[in-house]
Amino acid sequence: MFKKIASILTLALGAVILFSACERRAVPAATPLATPTINQADTLSPASQNGTLTAVALESLMKTGQPAGGTPVAPAVTGEGTALPPTATPTPSQPPVSTPTPGRPATYTLQAGEFPYCIARRFNVDPDELLALNGLSDGQIFQPGLVLKIPQTGSFPGDRALRPHPTTYTVAVNDTLYSIACQFGDVDPFYLASYNNIVAPYVLQTGKVLNIP
Repeated sequence: MFKKIASILTLALGAVILFSACERRAVPAATPLATPTINQADTLSPASQNGTLTAVALESLMKTGQPAGGTPVAPAVTGEGTALPPTATPTPSQPPVSTPTPGRPATYTLQAGEFPYCIARRFNVDPDELLALNGLSDGQIFQPGLVLKIPQTGSFPGDRALRPHPTTYTVAVNDTLYSIACQFGDVDPFYLASYNNIVAPYVLQTGKVLNIP
């Protein structure tokens, strides 16, 4: 009888020991947490390795609009009131504008449709003095390309204008700015071009209406 009781106690004690061992195995041991390390470079760079802003960069972005040590960040378009980055406004190109011949030039090269009397009216010089200075005589045929010396004294005798202006003029066949200017006497062809927004090589279209200043 005593042996049976001892056997039962032994079995019960073994069961208790076995149950305690199983319970200890079921609960995993706590793994110590790794202490985070701070990379000095991360605190100075605008973004960490995963692309998020560091505390230093975020603070700089809030104060100045750009992360510390980085390039300016363009604001995202999120709706009304969001600032947009400045955009370059293209500057329209302007055609070159002709300018009138200043004062009396020392010389002038005749163009097609021009003649000495026309030049004398334009620059307000005496036509006879102009012819004499260049060894020319009235009635000659003057070819384009002839270089005239312009007198620096004297004035044109009489009214320099051949037609009243301002007015308009309709371009005819074979007209040039130079020949049209000569038809008005005291009109400068370069000023006429500028006045009508005509640029080199000053090609005129037949039927075009010009404003004569």
